[in-house]
Amino acid sequence: MNKSIIIPIILAGVFSTSVEAKVSPKEAAKLHVELTPMGAERAGNKEGTIPAWSGGIQQIPQDYKPGEHHVDPYADEEPMLTITGENYQNYAEKLSEGQIAMLKQYPDYKLKVYPTHRSASFPQKIYDFSVKNATSAELTQDGAGLRNAAVGVPFPIPANGLEAIWNHLTRYRGEAIKREYVQVSPQVDGSFNPVKFEQESLQYYAQEHPEKENFLFLYKQRITSPSSMAGEVLLVHETSNQVVDPRRAWRYDPGRRRAMRTPTVAYDAPALASDGLSTIDNFDMFSGSPDRYNWTLKGKKEMFVPYNAYQLHSDQLSYEDIVKPGHINQDYARYELHRVWVVEATLKENKENIYSRRTFYLDEDSWQALLVDHYDDKGELWRVAEAHALNYYEVPVLWSTLDVIHDLRAKRYIAFGLDNQEDMYDFSERMNYRQFTASALRREGR
Repeated sequence: MNKSIIIPIILAGVFSTSVEAKVSPKEAAKLHVELTPMGAERAGNKEGTIPAWSGGIQQIPQDYKPGEHHVDPYADEEPMLTITGENYQNYAEKLSEGQIAMLKQYPDYKLKVYPTHRSASFPQKIYDFSVKNATSAELTQDGAGLRNAAVGVPFPIPANGLEAIWNHLTRYRGEAIKREYVQVSPQVDGSFNPVKFEQESLQYYAQEHPEKENFLFLYKQRITSPSSMAGEVLLVHETSNQVVDPRRAWRYDPGRRRAMRTPTVAYDAPALASDGLSTIDNFDMFSGSPDRYNWTLKGKKEMFVPYNAYQLHSDQLSYEDIVKPGHINQDYARYELHRVWVVEATLKENKENIYSRRTFYLDEDSWQALLVDHYDDKGELWRVAEAHALNYYEVPVLWSTLDVIHDLRAKRYIAFGLDNQEDMYDFSERMNYRQFTASALRREGR
């Protein structure tokens, strides 16, 4: 990475065990003036290619109806440029190492760059709590948990990389979500067998008065097809400190008709139905405890990142339209120039993970990880992840519609979240703790 183009952060560095994370009221006052409540710069860039923040999408398009796939508010725009393997050197300073590797490896891979829209927006309470958290939130002594933070991002003005990744882990994704999606792991020739999931999630951290204080969220994932896998269910209780109180997980096996506690749903264990192409902590670009890595905040950088992926999200596309050999169909992917936080995670000497290093690129307006480069135990680039995000403006919330992890060695990839032919996400579902217990899992299985 060309370090000369990264804006340095004076307080950035490898995480220490200090819990002095909260900022002074004077520093937090910047969140009302020069910074947004989420900690992004309100101003655009000098060139005018990144606009000033104006609150993101504030109104739902008139022709959108709740429950439908989302109308593209930028459908009339054309790409300003297309980056290919032949011209990427002209734009290399705004690309990740992973993006460059993809452009080199696949002659038909490209990045279609459109005008930038800072479309991320959130409910007012997310902004209010983020500002409040700035002067109160602290990391626990081991760095694997939070104190005195709720609802909004805990560290809108991060002092180090661990605080920044906690912003990603706790970012708003609604309070309760029910969704259907398809996961594919295409072969080298592009052939694939879709695996369909139903997912329910209860986001405790996003609630002002949660039913359970020690959870970030509860998560239930059921395979509904193919028939050979249908009925398998994974239940996860994501705790707020997984070193003190490890993640709890159960798996329902339809063949044995049993719900069993499973201790392996964490860290780099293989993800369900992933064909070995992703790990548990690859879910949502990164999830779980951050305790196995040292986290360094490198600063900010302007980059071409996937954003406003309404076309890729469209119900006018079939999965065959999107899934191609080596990578998804880049004709439907949209990239924009945005400022991102650059966070580097390096594996601790006494810890194990198949990734020795990861570089995260976090959207300044939402804290969504948009790009992640993964390195093997020899320090060589191995896997490249992208989150194609959009604003679910009926909530509103910026979240990924499709996560793709490319394995450069296997020349394959896994795509999570294909929903073009499925019912749209339901953020209005009412849920409670009783729906996410082991006994409920057994009842549902029967």
